[in-house]
Formats: sequence, structure tokens, C-alpha cells
Amino acid sequence: MITQHQHYINGAFTAAGSTSWIEVINPATEALLSRVPEGTQQDAAAAIDAAEAAQPAWEALPAVERGAWLRKIAAAIREREPELTATIVAEGGKTQGLAQTEVLFTADYLDYMSEWARRYEGEIINSDRPNENIFVFKKAIGVTTGILPWNFPFFLIARKAAPALVTGNTIVIKPSELTPNNAAIFAQIIHDIGLPQGVINFVYGYGPEVGQALAAHPKVGLVSLTGSVNAGIATMQAAAQNVTKVSLELGGKAPAIVMDDADVELAVKAIVSSRVINSGQVCNCAERVYVQAGIYDRFMSTLIAAMGEVKWGNPAEQADLDMGPLINAAALMRVEQKVAKAWWKAVRWYSAVNVAVARDSTLNPPLSPACISRWRSCAKRFLVRYCRS
Repeated sequence: MITQHQHYINGAFTAAGSTSWIEVINPATEALLSRVPEGTQQDAAAAIDAAEAAQPAWEALPAVERGAWLRKIAAAIREREPELTATIVAEGGKTQGLAQTEVLFTADYLDYMSEWARRYEGEIINSDRPNENIFVFKKAIGVTTGILPWNFPFFLIARKAAPALVTGNTIVIKPSELTPNNAAIFAQIIHDIGLPQGVINFVYGYGPEVGQALAAHPKVGLVSLTGSVNAGIATMQAAAQNVTKVSLELGGKAPAIVMDDADVELAVKAIVSSRVINSGQVCNCAERVYVQAGIYDRFMSTLIAAMGEVKWGNPAEQADLDMGPLINAAALMRVEQKVAKAWWKAVRWYSAVNVAVARDSTLNPPLSPACISRWRSCAKRFLVRYCRS
């Protein structure tokens, strides 16, 4: 029987306001894993109301007591590590080693943030007037919300919740609709350890419905999103209605630059690791590689050989894989389109280079013989990079 999860609101597993369900699919096998409710704006509002009601009592606790709750959550996570690792592998296609690292690092992060109960402080500022001091007290924001990605879904729960909780805030979290099962286990953990109701709430659903509601609600003091640039823009627009604080962590386009004096083997190792971790689905992966001409051929031959050694497959079946599947069919289609576009550009350049050679290199501006040679090589290797003399 397929598991059907419920929202976790005000310390209870709660039926959704909608009768629609979102199916959670194993990206490696395309098997149905579970269903989560397709949350509504009303579900989000109910969770925000619960967080608002819980916040004053939570803030009234000494910070060290709030930190102690984080340590309790961390201990419970470590007890359920095998289950959580298997869940992340199944719903996210992550390799077993990386999934386990995510689970244990999440516990470590909660422990780390618990220590900030002793570290964050106010200030005493000297005044310009005699016999006066200015005291700065740090107060909780109130209700916060977190909108999560699918690539590191479990760790991001802690990234959003732990700083909020230790400083006296409460939170409503929307997991990604692609990877919500680990969040359901997190909800069960906080329920089992007796975390005060309403301090952490989970609402499932899609970004345009639930995510926007969590950003636009007037009771929310801060919304934090990790995701795409477009999702970040939409979140800022929704939060702007109430001038709500916004914290965004969005995708990147980081280049790797390899110079002539580089250790080629080390550079290749780093670039391959960056590209295959989580099947390349990490915001700080190297998206482009620029190589100085003097080591280009050596770099390319070393890179091609290293990529040929990458082991991939169904991560649930093998523990020593380097790479699992992409997150879903849509992601696969996007990559196929990029490869097709790159191949098309390479063929055009290869044809143009041959014409240029036949015409005595009369392209405007002309290409150098070394550049022409490199372009021929690139075209044959399905690589595309604009090259001028």
C-alpha cells in the first residue's frame, strides 16, 4: 500500500484542505513511492497561525533550552540514519554515501546551531551624551517560513529551522514536492520527542500555491528560499507586499579556470567530482571550464579518461556509485536539449572552420591556425566553446 502523508500543523498530522494528491516518484526506477497532499493557501495560513500562536512561549524559553531541543532532534536523526539515508536515495536518486553524509551533517549542523544559544549577544554602545549608555537587545523576528529545494532536502530543513528556533522564532516549512518523504520523517521525529506544538510546521504542495502563500502572508516576518532564480524572483515579489525580510540562496554558474601552470591531474579530479556529485545537480558545481591553450590537449585527454571511469546506475542497488539519475524526466529532457544544441553548434563551427581553411582563413575576424585546430578537435568531442585568435 502506498503511503499518503499529511501536513504537520500545530503538533498534529493534519488532513489537507484539498482532496488532490502529489505523487512522489523514484527517479531511478520511476516507481511510485508515496503521495503528499497538494496543499492550499488555507493550509499555509493555518500553519502560519499555529506558528504565530506558539512563538511567544517559545521565545520566552531561555536560549539554552531552545538549543537543547535542537540537540534532541539531532540525536533522534542519528538514531534513524539508515531509514533517512534510504529515503533520500529513493526519492532523490542520490548515491548512498552522499545521502548518508547529508543525514549525519544535518545532525551535526543542529548541534552546531544549538551552541549559538551562548554566542549571540546584544551590545552596549557608548553614547555621545554624558551619563548615558545605549543598550541593543536582539529580539526574535516572530514567524518565519522556509521553502526548500529537492537537491539537499533534508539538510535544508535544518538550515532554515535551526537558526530560526535558537533565536526564538517559529517556522513553517514547505518541502519540495519532488522530495517530501524525508520531511515526513523529520516531522515524525519532532512529534516523537515532544517539541512544543506549532514551533515547526510542514505544509506540502507546489510553489505557486503554498510557496507564494508563505511569502505573501502578512504575519510572516522573514521568508527564506533555496531554489532557482525564477523562484527567488517570485518570492521577492510576493514578500514585497508586506516588506517582508527575504533570504535567498539561488543557483549559480560557476566557472572552473585551469591555467598552464596548474596541476592537471588535480584540476581534472576536482572538476569531475564537481560535475558528478548528485549528478551535477548542486548550485556550486562547475558549470563551465576555461583551459589555457598550453595544457588544453593534455587536460582534455585526462578529463575524457577520468569521465570514462565514472560509475553510474541505480544508487539503491549499488553502494559504490559516483552518480545516480537526474531528479526527473523533465531534467533529463533539459540536458538532452542542451547536448543537442551543443552538438548543433559544434557541427556549424566545424563546417565554418573547414570553409575558412578552404578560403585561406577569410572569416571576419580571421581565426588563427591554432584556433582552427582546436575547434576541429572540439567539434569531434561534442564540445562547444567560442574561440578567437
